[in-house]
Amino acid sequence: QTQEKTMKNFDKTTYPSLLTINLTAMADNYRHIQSLSSAPVGAAIKADGYGVGARHAFDAFYHAGCGDFFVATPDEAYEIKNHATQTNFKIYVLGGLYDGADEFYVAHNICPVLNSLDEIARWRKQPKSPPCAIHIDTGMNRLGLSPHDVPDNFDGLNVNYILSHFSCSDEKDHDMNARQAQEFAVIAAKFPHIKKSLCNSSGIFRNKDWHYDLLRPGYALYGGNPTPESKNPMKAVISLQSRILQIRGVKKGMSAGYAAGHIFDAPTTIATIAIGYADGLPRSGSGRAKFYYNGIACPVLGRISMDVSIIDIGHLLQKPATGEWVEILGAHQGVDDLAKDCGTIGYEILTSLGARHYRNYEG
Repeated sequence: QTQEKTMKNFDKTTYPSLLTINLTAMADNYRHIQSLSSAPVGAAIKADGYGVGARHAFDAFYHAGCGDFFVATPDEAYEIKNHATQTNFKIYVLGGLYDGADEFYVAHNICPVLNSLDEIARWRKQPKSPPCAIHIDTGMNRLGLSPHDVPDNFDGLNVNYILSHFSCSDEKDHDMNARQAQEFAVIAAKFPHIKKSLCNSSGIFRNKDWHYDLLRPGYALYGGNPTPESKNPMKAVISLQSRILQIRGVKKGMSAGYAAGHIFDAPTTIATIAIGYADGLPRSGSGRAKFYYNGIACPVLGRISMDVSIIDIGHLLQKPATGEWVEILGAHQGVDDLAKDCGTIGYEILTSLGARHYRNYEG
């Protein structure tokens, strides 16, 4: 279980890293997206709320006005249902109607996002027509009904939304965006009395004609940049610091890390930092990522280990001491910046945050 404690009980001598999650910034991000559209805004809180904690994410967005939540699996939905004292919200399982779980969905008032004709047929058998959503695939080829399989009607179903999902909306000018939007528009026109939802985080910022009846942001709510070609319009949500375990001098020709992954071409000073790939720092950041001390970048040297990383601090005029903190994520480096250095995406950085961090929730 994730460590969740108050700052007054925080003892920096016992935790390797400090992860601060700004719930106020999350709520502000939600309200900012709502200000962009007349359509209501839902919230994706799957993957444990994109790594920040699903229950905390639910509370922040619910109190900001959210009434529709999206998760990936039935157990993620049940966690929220078991947590919430409120009843005036809907929670949808994007993964669909899991085999054998039909009664579970009904018992806990969980809405499946139906992805196939088989799932539709099974849900039709439920008495009292419990609510659902229908997913139409418009080009992702991942989940959802193919356009040619869409029936003429959804009689016998209580359909809250027909939805689809952009595959390339983070690329502003990708032709897939217009193609998917057109495909969805054709299908949507066949069901004028059912609400529609198309836009994910990036899609929201591309074309207001695509907003329909519900927006479904995820990444942007947690501070990720939905418009990579321009300045991030969202507030940063997380910061991550890790402490220095050891400082040592090295000579030219010496090596650092597993497989002697880095050979020093000159004498320098290095610091071993208490964060590794078990804490969500991608191993692909070996020799590529950087941390910050007092706002100055310190490159990661050699291979990132399970529990620790090595950085070069030889260029710092003011040398840190053992036990001091370095910035992994924060004012000088956001999730998208670290992800770029690691050859991945910010989504992976967020959802890989480990359980060993001390978690400080603000707001």
